[in-house]
Amino acid sequence: MSQASPLLRFALVGAAVALAYVALYLLFLQAGMGRGWANALAFGLAVAGQYVGQTLFTFRRRLIAPRQAMRFAVMIGLGLASSAAITGGLAPAFGLPDLAAAIAVTVILPVQNYILMKAWVYAAPATCSEV
Repeated sequence: MSQASPLLRFALVGAAVALAYVALYLLFLQAGMGRGWANALAFGLAVAGQYVGQTLFTFRRRLIAPRQAMRFAVMIGLGLASSAAITGGLAPAFGLPDLAAAIAVTVILPVQNYILMKAWVYAAPATCSEV
């Protein structure tokens, strides 16, 4: 598996993180947490897991790299902005149902994230601009 392409490794980490989010969210709900807290905690843990998995497994970079971690956080913020634009702006403007908006987000965000990770978050230090 270590010789798999970065794109395949990216997809594996993404699938594992998505499953972990669902499992954690449901576990926290079962433990009596409110939906908002359960979502926030599950999301935060999933993002941390995504950073670790994409850093060590997919792109094989050092885990402790503050600028890289900051770029990753910016990427997560851009993903949130994109998903909000799709679900709250574009889909309603075009009269698309919520399911179509959700599907669009699940297709567009991984592509956006992979491009940002490859070109910016984990770009070789000599070729990336520092934040």
